[in-house]
Amino acid sequence: MSSSEKLFKRERTVHEILGGGIVADVMLWRKKNVSVGIVTVTIGSWMVFETFSYTILTLISSVLLLMLSILFLWSKSASILNRPSPALPEFQVSEAMAEEASKLLRIHVNKLFQVSYDIAMGRDSEMFIKVAVYLFLVAFIGSLMDFQTLCHTGVLVVMVVPAFYERYEDHIDGSMVFIYNKSKELYLRLEIWAYPEHKKLS
Repeated sequence: MSSSEKLFKRERTVHEILGGGIVADVMLWRKKNVSVGIVTVTIGSWMVFETFSYTILTLISSVLLLMLSILFLWSKSASILNRPSPALPEFQVSEAMAEEASKLLRIHVNKLFQVSYDIAMGRDSEMFIKVAVYLFLVAFIGSLMDFQTLCHTGVLVVMVVPAFYERYEDHIDGSMVFIYNKSKELYLRLEIWAYPEHKKLS
């Protein structure tokens, strides 16, 4: 299928659009073990939240408490029984990593402040409309489901839609281009019907 027949007349593949790295491989199920693991954990955690009425904070606290208890008892019993202690790496955040993260955070925060300032001062009407539409959509979706369900649904959509589209790309693009062309023809007919003087002038 030529680029003119593809959706949005794009020339790059789905894998390239998604970055072409390991994230794209996972989203397109080229690393099936990782993809299956993410979907399984997502569905399993959602079932835990819904069945046992857990929250994210409760689940994280319970998992950390269980892990720390197991490691603590393992280390104590190992010292008593003259067994080797659990081999755990020593986690540390280097100064370079902290500086890089703070620089990146500062750039994004300043950009957010600048955009907010421009909107508040009435300098960017187009951005105001975009932000208003996005916030309205977020509020609307939030009224339909809670945050946890939204996050789980988002992960499943990200893991399913790109792979489905890549597999049936030609059929989907062909159908979307056909619908777009028919809609364009219908719009032109409606415009001629509503404004017949334009046709006379032309």
